[in-house]
Amino acid sequence: MADELLRVEGLCAGYGASQVLEHLSFSMNHESVTIVGRNGMGKTTLCNTLMGLLKSSAGEVTFAGERIDGLHPEQIARRGIAYIPQGRRLFPSLSVDEHLSMLAKGTRGKRWTPTAVYELFPRLAERRKNGGAELSGGEQQMLAVGRALLLNASLYLMDEPSEGLAPTIVDDLIGVVHQLVAEGSAVLIVEQNLRAATSMAQRQLIMVSGRIEHETTATELAENAELQRQYLGVDA
Repeated sequence: MADELLRVEGLCAGYGASQVLEHLSFSMNHESVTIVGRNGMGKTTLCNTLMGLLKSSAGEVTFAGERIDGLHPEQIARRGIAYIPQGRRLFPSLSVDEHLSMLAKGTRGKRWTPTAVYELFPRLAERRKNGGAELSGGEQQMLAVGRALLLNASLYLMDEPSEGLAPTIVDDLIGVVHQLVAEGSAVLIVEQNLRAATSMAQRQLIMVSGRIEHETTATELAENAELQRQYLGVDA
């Protein structure tokens, strides 16, 4: 399609002799899409492969009409993909200000600047002099999201963004996803929290054993207990 942003075709990847992704395929436009599935299905492996942190063994990844599989992570980031990894990966000794300052160069005149991040997350402004290790889990997630926003990306890739967060902070995160899409960006979310997953995106891709097994909608997934039991292990 003309407005297709990301296309993944027959992607295979793994660790040593263990193949995790099995000819995985999907595509997305400028929208939010959630990938859900049980633990161990390969969701984080997919994120790492898309970002070039793990080399694929087969298949193609096309972003904005250009092949990106085989590129280094920094090259992929420069092409317009920002990654919010599981576990946040902050620097414990760097302050909030220092985390954001590292990516502030070149943001002048763009949508997302450190000032805009502080306006979005006032709690970060209050904690701007505190180190990463001194922040609560929710504050760390805000910082991880804020850091990614400074890339002013076309696509934001989020791996388990609601993990360990209080419901009110999850609601804030859901709002950020919808705001990004409304402003023209795309968001691809890997998520275990069913409420968060179905609130962040209408398109739901269900991952089973390294491939996209089924596509459904947030409405159907939220209301279909059998679908939840079969693919997510949710006990009604």
